[in-house]
This record gives sequence, structure tokens and C-alpha cells, in this order.
Amino acid sequence: MVKKLQPDADLAPTYGSRAMAEPVPKYTLPDGEMTPQTAYQLIHDELMLDGNARLNLATFVTTWMEPEAERLMAETFDKNMIDKDEYPQTAEIETRCVNMIARLFNAPEDCEAVGVSAIGSSEAVMLAGMALKWRWRARREAAGKPVGKPNLILGANVQVVWEKFCRYWEVEPRYIPMQEGRYVIAPDEVVERIDENTIGVVAILGTTFTGEFEPIEAIHDAVVAHNAAHDLAVPLHIDAASGGFVAPFIHPELRWDFRLPNVVSINASGHKYGLVYPGVGWAVWRDKQHLPEELVFHVNYLGGDMPTFTLNFSRPGNQIVGQYYNFLRLGREGYTRIMSTLRDTATELSSKIAALGPFELLSDGSAIPVFAFRLKDASRYSVYDVSERLRVRGWQVPAYTMPPEAESVAVLRVVVREGFSRDMADMLMNDLDKVIEELEADPPSRPKQAEADGHFHHG
Repeated sequence: MVKKLQPDADLAPTYGSRAMAEPVPKYTLPDGEMTPQTAYQLIHDELMLDGNARLNLATFVTTWMEPEAERLMAETFDKNMIDKDEYPQTAEIETRCVNMIARLFNAPEDCEAVGVSAIGSSEAVMLAGMALKWRWRARREAAGKPVGKPNLILGANVQVVWEKFCRYWEVEPRYIPMQEGRYVIAPDEVVERIDENTIGVVAILGTTFTGEFEPIEAIHDAVVAHNAAHDLAVPLHIDAASGGFVAPFIHPELRWDFRLPNVVSINASGHKYGLVYPGVGWAVWRDKQHLPEELVFHVNYLGGDMPTFTLNFSRPGNQIVGQYYNFLRLGREGYTRIMSTLRDTATELSSKIAALGPFELLSDGSAIPVFAFRLKDASRYSVYDVSERLRVRGWQVPAYTMPPEAESVAVLRVVVREGFSRDMADMLMNDLDKVIEELEADPPSRPKQAEADGHFHHG
């Protein structure tokens, strides 16, 4: 009698396995096991439904890195950044990155600049905001004044994380509204909102709505003059999440950083134009006096005294390694070459879009490689219709309305990142041209509008 053999799971065809022939539990833990190959293939196939990250022109976040960087990052997934005693070289690399960034942002030689890595600019913003509040409170207490009503001056064009900071840390946000034709804050609007309870002013180097630089030096000078006239000490924080790794290379003469003496802290996103995959941001202070010591915790249960100033205690060190790889690999010359190329691609693409006819530019991509444009006439079809038609072709180009008091302006935005070539820009132009032809020939019965309860996250 011939004994029937059971098929070896390792020899069975991938899509012939039982796991592939039955529904997979999605919201409860399965009872049994499956082979690694089957688990991989199931998840891999589901992820095909995601959009193509390289065609995502909505996000500022890096979607391409060199293979050598990917290899280094894969080798360091298992290193917890917080375990500095166990991973001293990763900690040393973080320190090197902080020093490189502080010098890139022109930290004064006679000061002791300090900084930390973070999950992204969202965490870095929280840390910088806390330092502003703690410093303000210390000044008030030293003067014997009440500390119950802190406020922060910022534009309505800030990223939503600033709203979160104000809500979580009980700070009154004093928003400067936008208006049609002006999507950045102005010095006079800043100083008229300052009082003795103002913990700081936030100015943006590269807004997420249009990519524009706010007039940081003019804002700085107006605040300094106001402080002198009213015996105040209101500092500036620069949100350089988008522009911090762009401006030093293609706008080196622009004074926005620690060259301005009342700029006390800066945040920047390594995973945006720092060119690292998602998960790394930086907060830097011009001098250690601007980072209150009581915010720094010291722990020793990991093997040695370890100062830490983070909201997240456990995170992989591989993004720090990826950042250091880029700094070593590219240097100033490489970053300048990349940012110049991205800017040129953005400005050429924006000029071609403007030349199509139906669109007008709100920005052209010359500040950072980001630009926004609107329809001159939205009566027959809307930017949401254009965005939807482009999505069918694989492109993710977001449509959204501008900040409060400019909500009537609906725009499309393109973020040009490393990995987006001139050839890809030509393909986008060809598809956009076809979309316009289709909409002009057969407009929708009613132009598509923004979802009533939708919220576009500008990052």
C-alpha cells in the first residue's frame, strides 16, 4: 500500500496554500500560524492598494533614498535611540548631526548651542514650545507676576501641530488671519498682538500652504524694537520644517536663522528636505540657556547617567544614521546641487502650468520647491475635479482651501522632492493637459467641492 504524503508547506505554491484560499482574520488574532512567505505575500498584496509614494505630490516627506542609505538604515532598525549607554556610537552620531545642523543654521561661536533629534518636526515643535513657555514663566515668576495666561503669536497658516501644542499645554494661540493674495504674516500684525504674556512668536520658513518664506528678518526687527519700547523679552522661534534644509543651500544670504539675535530656537524636518525616510526631526537652541534645565530628565537605569528631552522614549536609531549618511555623502555641495535641481524643476513646472491658461500661480517654487495654483474660473469645474482626474492617472495632487479668512481660495499644490525628475514633470504636464481637455469638453454637472468634514494635513 502506497502511503499518501502530506505536501511540504515550503514546497506548496504560494497561492495554492490553504491560507490563500480562505479569508484571513482582519480584526482578531488568528488561531494558527502561517509560513513567513504566505504572511509576507498577503500583506504585500494588500499594500498594492496604496498610492504610489513616488507619485505622491502632496507629501513633503522623503520617498526615495540611495540603496546604501537604505542598507545602513535596515542594519540599525533594532537600535533604540534612547539606549545611549548601550549604543554609544549611535548617540555620538546624533551629537554630530546636532552640531552640523546648529552650524548650518549659523549658531553663534560664543554660544553653546544645544539640540535634540525627534520623531519629526511635530515632536520638535512641542519641545521648542515647551521651552518658550518655561522660559516665559521663569521670567514672570522672577518679577513676581502672575503666570496664568500665556499666549503665542502665530499665523493661521501654521501646521496643525502648533494648534495641538497650544491646546495640550494651555497656551492661548493668537492667530494672524490670512487674506486673499497674502498667505504669510506681516511684522505689524505680529507686534500689535504682543503683550506681557506672550511666550514667543512663530515665523515660518516655507509655509505648507504655498511654500513661501515669511519675512522673518523684518518680523524679527519689529519684535526687537517692540521689546525695547515696552521692556519685554519676547523671542522668536522659526518653524523651518520645510525650508531648514533648503534655504542654507540655495538662499545662503537670506537672514532667517541664528544670525538674528532674537531667534532662540529652530525646528527642521530631516525627513523632508533633509532627504531621510519618515521619522526624524530636529530642534536646536542658539544657547543652552534657552533650554530650561528642568525640562531635561536624567535617568540611569540603562547603565549610566543619560539626559533626555523628548516626548517619545523609544524609537529606532536608523533615521539618525540615515541623516548622518546624507550629511557625509552629500555635504554642502551635494545638498546645493539637489536643492538647486529641485527648485529649477519646480519653477519650470509651475511656469508651464501657468502657461496652460486655466490656472494662476499663488507661488512659483522659487523659495522651496513647492508651489500652489488655482483656477481662474471655477464655475464649470473645480480644483477638486482636477485632483480627482489626476488621481485616476496615479498622481496624488492635493486640492484644499486656504487658511481662515481666505477659505474662498481653493488651490492645488505640488511638492517637488528628490526622486521627482524632469521626465516625471513632463509626464505630469501631459496628464494635466489631458485632464483639462477632458473637463473643458465635458465638465461635471456640478463642480466637486471640498468634503464638509475633511481635513487636509499639510505635511
